[in-house]
Amino acid sequence: QRFYRGPSDVIRDRRFSDAERLEILEAWQTLSGAQSAEFQQIADVRAEIERKLAADADSPLPQKR
Repeated sequence: QRFYRGPSDVIRDRRFSDAERLEILEAWQTLSGAQSAEFQQIADVRAEIERKLAADADSPLPQKR
């Protein structure tokens, strides 16, 4: 089991894919409650990952040889 001090620590953990990071942050956000200060921090980090995923989806895939 892994514990994170803050939402940005999830991004730095290289063991997970971006999709897995989103799952972790979604669960954390649900548990934190909408009134907590942590909620907005988590939302900001989630938005960052979602932008990255969208940019990756828009970029052309490398050609196979």
